Amino acid sequence: MKTLAVIANCGKPRAADVLRRLSNKAVALELEIYTDEATAEHFKQAKAVSSSEIFDLVDGVMALGGDGTMLRVARALNGRPNLLMGVNIGSLGFLTSVTEDEMETGLECLAQDKFLISHRAVANIRVERQGENIATYRGLNDVVVSRGPSSRVVTLDVFVGKDKGTSYVCDGLIVSTPTGSTGHSLSAGGPILTPDTAAFVLSLICPHTLSSRPLVVPDQSEIAIKVAESSGELLLSVDGQVDRKLAQGDSIRVTRSPKDVRFALLPDYNYYAVLRQKLHWRGKSV
Repeated sequence: MKTLAVIANCGKPRAADVLRRLSNKAVALELEIYTDEATAEHFKQAKAVSSSEIFDLVDGVMALGGDGTMLRVARALNGRPNLLMGVNIGSLGFLTSVTEDEMETGLECLAQDKFLISHRAVANIRVERQGENIATYRGLNDVVVSRGPSSRVVTLDVFVGKDKGTSYVCDGLIVSTPTGSTGHSLSAGGPILTPDTAAFVLSLICPHTLSSRPLVVPDQSEIAIKVAESSGELLLSVDGQVDRKLAQGDSIRVTRSPKDVRFALLPDYNYYAVLRQKLHWRGKSV
């Protein structure tokens, strides 16, 4: 890898210091670095280009921040095949595979093509109103249909392929990819899926019946959610970053995109080690 885009959340307290370190290492490795305008203020050796051009000029992308930064960059890639490596300079950083202390090592691995590749499924989301497509999105983590500011429950009809699943009376519904299964879905009681699992998870938000449970379905199926009954506007949220108001009768169709996001991981990366660390799993003490 010879060319790299570096995109940082410059609002993080340590962003400027980390970028200075990264700049020194990139010069030593003779990497050609491109950045967006915000990152360029702390990375003088890089070439600042517009966000619409940057991914077409580079082999890979290094995102510095937390999970929000990773989701933002993944969405901006918009199906492009660029490799994406995340460096955690935030708090949880579940999607980032490289710690701040490992940043120089991560840069070396990219420069020397010594890394693992994890293909992360992306959800294609289509919103229909009266039979017409009114919006499309890509979600790496999840799509959430919720009641928004209203205090009233909603009724959502759910179909998997041609089959009707059921009608849920609830506060909302989460459709999660395997990558997003450790996010909002997990908080709602959903299962954890390993990144290579070919499935979506449907998790209910405060269902009004004890028989409602999370549902795992193959990602070859189309999931359709129809707003059957609502006393007010609902809110559609994609990856917690893109919002749209919904009305009664709207349908949300979710399928797996043919274009995944490719994560570049350090050679010793282990997903289960990440789960143990981030979720504070503990075995029997001896």
